[in-house]
Amino acid sequence: MAQFTRIEVATAMKETGMIPLFFSNDLELSKNVLKACYDGGARLMEFTARGDFAHEVFAELTKYAIKELPGMIMGVGSVTDAAAASLYMQLGANFIVTPVFREDIAIACNRRKVLWSPGCGTLSEIARAEELGCEIVKLFPGEIYGPQFIKGVKGPCPWTNIMPTGGVSTERDNLKSWFDAGAYCVGIGSQLISASVLQSRDYAGLTQKVKETIPIIAEIRKT
Repeated sequence: MAQFTRIEVATAMKETGMIPLFFSNDLELSKNVLKACYDGGARLMEFTARGDFAHEVFAELTKYAIKELPGMIMGVGSVTDAAAASLYMQLGANFIVTPVFREDIAIACNRRKVLWSPGCGTLSEIARAEELGCEIVKLFPGEIYGPQFIKGVKGPCPWTNIMPTGGVSTERDNLKSWFDAGAYCVGIGSQLISASVLQSRDYAGLTQKVKETIPIIAEIRKT
């Protein structure tokens, strides 16, 4: 069962402006990455469940977060059907992110009042997702659509909240382009939690990168 309401999740996404994305089958590595992001100020983690037995890792990781990292909001990404969404919600997922728009996932999440963020690539998909109660739409792959897509959508639909994933980095100019266009928050995966960080187990470096990135986002929003 979710530890946080969907309103609390949406508020945290807005306040921090950034959601780290990460997956590994190595539980201890995952715990260290999660703690490094937490120590840096991140309060959400999207566990991109893309491997065999990913649900087992997520279950243990969520238990660890509840016990050791107060206020850390655990969610799951790369969910492609309602059965998987239901499984992860039973394991404590506080939000569900999908690469595609699926009404069956919307129904499953809404029944439990869990925030869901579907991948949408057209204004029609976004409109239908919002009709089904979606609060924050995922723009994926972000590098294909770019910031101008968000700006274009926000013109006729200023109420639409969009989270780009893919094509987002920790560089100031990159972040500025997304937030200036009207992004609600951003999802950052390998540009934050890189292969080199994982290979070298540079958890201190990851913590520092998160510490640097969150204030950059806050500064960009102020201007």
